[in-house]
Amino acid sequence: MTQAQRIDGNALSQQIRADVARRAAALTARGHQPGLAVILVGEDPASQVYVRNKVKACQDNGLKSVFEKYDSALTENELLARINALNADPSIHGILVQMPLPKHINPHRVIEAIVTHKDVDGYSTLSAGELMTGLPGFRPCTPYGCMKLIESTGLDLRGKHAVVIGRSNTVGKPMALLLLQANATVTICHSATPDIAHHTRQADVVVAAVGRRNTLTADMIKPGAVVIDVGINRDDEGKLCGDVDYAGVSQVASAITPVPGGVGPMTITMLLVNTIEAAERGAG
Repeated sequence: MTQAQRIDGNALSQQIRADVARRAAALTARGHQPGLAVILVGEDPASQVYVRNKVKACQDNGLKSVFEKYDSALTENELLARINALNADPSIHGILVQMPLPKHINPHRVIEAIVTHKDVDGYSTLSAGELMTGLPGFRPCTPYGCMKLIESTGLDLRGKHAVVIGRSNTVGKPMALLLLQANATVTICHSATPDIAHHTRQADVVVAAVGRRNTLTADMIKPGAVVIDVGINRDDEGKLCGDVDYAGVSQVASAITPVPGGVGPMTITMLLVNTIEAAERGAG
């Protein structure tokens, strides 16, 4: 079989961001510049990089970015009070609290404090319920980006068999729900699944989201399948890699996302899309 199509997340991200910038300009011209507030607590190095990228993405695409950084001594009540203030601020359309938080702060309580119409990460219980019941809430950014990547291949998911490896609240579960909404037949595999390969060999689409190298290898793939790699790991040389054996699987699949350059760029892009949608709803 020929080499799989490389699904370029960077290129697709730029296309979507161009549309975000156009929509942001139209809203700003009406006096409703979209605003995203990002809160970082503590000194986690990876979180600082993620937040910097989110802030830059806002600035580059016409969104107002409010970045608030606090040291790890910030109390939970102080953080909740700041979220409540942002909830009431009409110039802020989306609120994001970067995870992880210091251990003395309950992340669930923090997420639930964000009003649903500003929960652009799509992580709250209400947002999850809206996704499950098909209501027009905000979709979690990484699974939302994965759906756009699949869509870019031209694959019609109706009636297709999709396998999701991983059951996290942030990726695995919402990914399965979005695939169901697209009329795919969905199987979720996880650490207690006795024979994951049995399921993946039948799949037209496989989404790997477990955070472990070489979870998906060439012998586990149906020829012609579309493979989406959500994992972020390091190989023996310290280079970024995903959950999928890219070299092997790309010889069997029809299309595959690389790591880096696949799902990663799309996560921040879909955050911008959710923020624009929140601003458009607020502006009527």
